[in-house]
Amino acid sequence: MKTIYWFVYMALKSTAKAFFGYRVIGEEKLVQDGGVLIASNHESFLDPPLIGFAYEGEISYLARKTLFRGPAAWLYPRLNAVPVNQEEPDMSSLKRIIKTIRSGKRVLVFPEGARTEDGHLQPAAAGVGLIASKSQSIIQPVRIFGARKCLPRGSSKLRFHPITIVIGDPLTLTPQELKAKGRDEYQAISNRIMAEIAKLKLPVR
Repeated sequence: MKTIYWFVYMALKSTAKAFFGYRVIGEEKLVQDGGVLIASNHESFLDPPLIGFAYEGEISYLARKTLFRGPAAWLYPRLNAVPVNQEEPDMSSLKRIIKTIRSGKRVLVFPEGARTEDGHLQPAAAGVGLIASKSQSIIQPVRIFGARKCLPRGSSKLRFHPITIVIGDPLTLTPQELKAKGRDEYQAISNRIMAEIAKLKLPVR
């Protein structure tokens, strides 16, 4: 790991375990090597680092272009953040994401695009299907539970609540999906990925 990434990783992971009872279910399913498209539901601004903690090495993730200002413009790239225009994703950003995955790195995306307001899963955007098809990568479905209770959308007050990451079985696209073209076919792939995320549940205690 890069020095700054390692420092932030260790500091925040220790905090998550100490104050949020952070745990990972299905750790043995994690794809630790090679290019991987990590696809997760989106509950909170806390999601990217919390999901990243599940992996042994670095991951890259998407961040709103507007966040790359002031000190963040220096820090975010060192934490492997990829700037994207959330309101109107451009092809240059998508190509950069695809190139990052093809280079053998793990990239975290949120198919829903925006954080949930009520805790329910939202429809997936077609862009994730495009990335999955063009990168021809393994897809790792992940679902995060509890992050919304800690920092819900529209709030700046951090609350203490248990956080659990549930890992799903790796998903590979069919030969037909790898040759997908057009919004409808990309949307079908996105819907399939979102359905896999929806299957992930907290274990019954």
